[in-house]
Amino acid sequence: MSSSGLSCFVWALSFIVFTVHGRPAGVHLRNMDSFIQAVQQVEDSNPDLPPLALVRALRKTAGHDDMMTVHFLGSSYNLSDAEVLETAILNASSFSFFDKAIHHTVTDQGEERGVVLASDGTTVALAPLLLGIESGLKAKMEGTPAVGIFPLTLGRTLGLSFFSLQDFPPSTRMGPNGCWDNVDRPRMFKLFRVATLATDAVISGGMDGAILGTDISTLPASEQPQPLSEILKGYYSYSLSGEQGLDAVTGHVSPKRRDVSRSILEPLDLYSQVMETLALVWKLENTEWIALDTGVGKAVKDGLQAFVHKYWDCPQIIPRCQWGAKDYRGTPVPLSLPLQFLYVHHTYEPSSPCLSFPDCSRNMRSMQRYHQEDRGWNDVGYSFVVGSDGYVYEGRGWNHLGTHTRGRNSNGYGVSIIGNYTSSLPSRHAMDLLRHRLVRCAVDGGKLKADFTIHGHRQVVNYTVCPGDAFFSEIRSWEHFRE
Repeated sequence: MSSSGLSCFVWALSFIVFTVHGRPAGVHLRNMDSFIQAVQQVEDSNPDLPPLALVRALRKTAGHDDMMTVHFLGSSYNLSDAEVLETAILNASSFSFFDKAIHHTVTDQGEERGVVLASDGTTVALAPLLLGIESGLKAKMEGTPAVGIFPLTLGRTLGLSFFSLQDFPPSTRMGPNGCWDNVDRPRMFKLFRVATLATDAVISGGMDGAILGTDISTLPASEQPQPLSEILKGYYSYSLSGEQGLDAVTGHVSPKRRDVSRSILEPLDLYSQVMETLALVWKLENTEWIALDTGVGKAVKDGLQAFVHKYWDCPQIIPRCQWGAKDYRGTPVPLSLPLQFLYVHHTYEPSSPCLSFPDCSRNMRSMQRYHQEDRGWNDVGYSFVVGSDGYVYEGRGWNHLGTHTRGRNSNGYGVSIIGNYTSSLPSRHAMDLLRHRLVRCAVDGGKLKADFTIHGHRQVVNYTVCPGDAFFSEIRSWEHFRE
């Protein structure tokens, strides 16, 4: 991997975030589709190439042979055809993920590198994703347990982040998220605040690596793994259709990463797994004395509690800058938290459910334009908006007064599901995001009172039938609904 122009860098798979200096990281688009195309180009030029050989060659090209990776996966330099593959990889495409962008670094300007924009609007670090896939492929081909999946995708990152920041509040020991300079032509991803070792992109990539690695390692004995490009396409390049949206998807796709990773990892006893991973890290580095620190156990316990809340209990929320929001007009008014009410809406217009990040983002921009220019409001009115693509979109957010329920805006959050639900219901997945995930996130995070009340918009404003007859009949059966 070329390090020209960098005064310092770190191997991505050590997940230690250093500051780097120098020129911008190329002019190539940094999205998952481009990465998959580059992988497919290598496969097309090497039609008999096993996926395990390719993912190992990618690891060699990127220089990812740290001690812990070698402990679980072996050295990538043991490949007999490594030099041929490395040449094929480097020459495969002008898109230079292979020799540069797999490395995870954060610059002193807050630019996160080694991450790509997925088609669902989320950002994924490639290194933990590929490590999980390699772990699964190795286990499948050798017929052995996939013992390295959790340590290599999430365990090491979380453990080191929790421990290194043990003097800070647990909720700040992970993250942050960020935004791309341009979602149509992404080249630079800037973080919202100072990075931890476990940025949101690293955690998303780790979740995806754990899911795909587990899927591959548990394939039936008679079934061979697909090529790497097909593995990635099946997970990231899906398409939704019809009003059911994600309800109709039975396989594992990226919008389900939080639910699926939880179902896979939660039964493992994460505390023990992380503690064992840290012990192995320090043993391999001959720094076992670090384990004598009496704060390690508490740091991990508190950190995992924050992790479960932020990345499993809460839904993934697409930030304003990601869907292309215009600035708030004037000065936002802070809310006095926690709030007592949750007001449920439908958008009515747009009338159809949105099934993709581009469509949902377009709907958000359309609603903001209508609210600001036609209604004369300062911003899009809702606190949050739920799409049928599997994500929640940030409106006014948790902390600022909305314009969603006349006379009641300071009393509660206004949450709308995109679509007209006069005669039909939103998808089950969209309703669950609101009813269970967003609500639990709000209560546990101190935004909503534990005894909060759900009302339909029509109950408190007499000039509307929002959220539609069908949807209102549905929410009347929800816990916390009151007449």
